[in-house]
Amino acid sequence: MPAIVLVGAQWGDEGKGKATDLMGEDVDYVVKFNGGNNAGHTVVIETDGKREKYALHLLPSGILTPTVTPIIGNGVVVDLEVLFEELDGLNERGVDTSKLLVSANAHVIAPYNRTLDKVTERFLGARKIGTTGRGIGPTYADKMNRVGIRIQDIFDEGILRQKVEAALSFKNQVLVKIYNTRAAEADRVVEELLSYADRLRPMVADTALVLEQALNDGKNVLLEAGQATLLDVDHGTYPFVTSSSATAGGGCTGSGIPPTRVSRVIAILKAYTTRVGEGPFPTELDDDNGEFLRKTGAEYGTTTGRPRRCGWLDVVIGRYATRINGVTDFVITKLDVLTGLPKVPICVAYDVDGVRHDEMPVGQTDFHHAKPIYEELDGWWEDISGCRTFEELPANAQAYVLRVEELIGARVSAIGVGPGRHEIIERHALLD
Repeated sequence: MPAIVLVGAQWGDEGKGKATDLMGEDVDYVVKFNGGNNAGHTVVIETDGKREKYALHLLPSGILTPTVTPIIGNGVVVDLEVLFEELDGLNERGVDTSKLLVSANAHVIAPYNRTLDKVTERFLGARKIGTTGRGIGPTYADKMNRVGIRIQDIFDEGILRQKVEAALSFKNQVLVKIYNTRAAEADRVVEELLSYADRLRPMVADTALVLEQALNDGKNVLLEAGQATLLDVDHGTYPFVTSSSATAGGGCTGSGIPPTRVSRVIAILKAYTTRVGEGPFPTELDDDNGEFLRKTGAEYGTTTGRPRRCGWLDVVIGRYATRINGVTDFVITKLDVLTGLPKVPICVAYDVDGVRHDEMPVGQTDFHHAKPIYEELDGWWEDISGCRTFEELPANAQAYVLRVEELIGARVSAIGVGPGRHEIIERHALLD
């Protein structure tokens, strides 16, 4: 069977967890292929009339579905303390986490990387990136500099100690002489990481081989991105991006599945736009409309709790996501949040110093200066949370979806009309 990649089409927080959960019963494996605990998925599951909300940070969303084997792929950076805290939290709520597999080649977030992340961001001051301070960037930097610690190293104390000491020979110079903070002690770092070895060992596998065998056996594999297209280190709004590959191509490098095995790319597009942290945001609203979107959509970070910046839907970045990822299907989420607005604007292009741009500007400077060009559609007042077919939506809501579909260049296969698992409209099957 071919694999499916699921990505975010904006700056994250689009509702990828909801989409994963929607397909959960038809998927055999869900693989998180990038990022770490610097992003979160909120999944709402309704059982016997009771709604349960789960906030996942490091774990794949598929871990909430009993029939799914969840995998943390080689492209992820793993904070072992967070991993086990999250597993313990789910176990206490009756979720079976025993099927989780972790790639032996995934990199480990060492304590000194968390320290470096925080002090570097403070040092940057007004030029800060807006990181979560969880050590993600420094760990990916270690990976690329070939001084990183991998999951497999936790099981060889000699190798682990060599790597930690080699890393600290330079990093302690930076911590002490540049940032005027305390040096990290190699013995304490090694002791902390080794303390996880026994519990971690049964979870570790050659996950690329596991996935190859699963595909050969006709299983459905879903590759789930952390963050989103505009936060991709190569294709996002650099430098205000994450440190990993959050686009569809990252699904292959971060899981070990070759591109020839991917048949479909599903992108999640929120019915408006949000982002967390610093960086340009052409449709951002600093008015009552922005506050309406934030409050109605409960736009606060799953991982950080930070209020999200809110703005109208930007289909320029939607088209960009279609092109960069090769999107075959879109899922529009939170359409219900727009209910009650007399007019619903859509950004269809940018004005940059008097020149119209229908596509993303090439240069960062132009994107910083971009002013949105809006097309306004009529809003709707009807409660749409109970709609389960496209035809049940109010005519103006249907018109909004159809116009977005036309502008982004790929079909809208599903529409979220509420936070729950079943509050969604499927126009086309997401799985063949």
